[in-house]
Amino acid sequence: MTSNAGGQQSDSRGVAVDRSTPSLWLRLLFMSSTAAILALVVTGVIAAAMNGGVGALSAAFGGVLVMVFFAISLLIGHFVGRGNPSGAVGLFVATYFVKVVGFAVVLFVMGAPAWLHGRWFVIGAVVTVVFWQAAEIYGFSKARLQIYNDPASGKGDSDVRP
Repeated sequence: MTSNAGGQQSDSRGVAVDRSTPSLWLRLLFMSSTAAILALVVTGVIAAAMNGGVGALSAAFGGVLVMVFFAISLLIGHFVGRGNPSGAVGLFVATYFVKVVGFAVVLFVMGAPAWLHGRWFVIGAVVTVVFWQAAEIYGFSKARLQIYNDPASGKGDSDVRP
């Protein structure tokens, strides 16, 4: 037994994981959503001051679409990544293609609503992307992911020869 990280002992099968630990993907979803919503609120206030409710609603609509787009990937990571981490990457790629095509079809079929202010829609979407991605990068940088297995028991550093 070589590791006591988080109060859990590891054994020859690998590192024991405390099941009460929250999912990385859900934590990233929470962090990213919070950052995006806060930035979108500020953007909406500015849009409302400049173009009234239509500007604020348009910025919110653009931001919410981006949030839904990104949240789908994090939810897939949460539900698929635990059981099949290597399969999750393939599913990310397939889902990304479906999302891009699906969102494009919806936007072309529905068209732009008459009330939509195009400039604030784009500004809301861009602000959401920037803050969402910044929060995701920060969250990933703070994640503690084990890359290598703990050394096998009975083999110490003194066994290593130059």
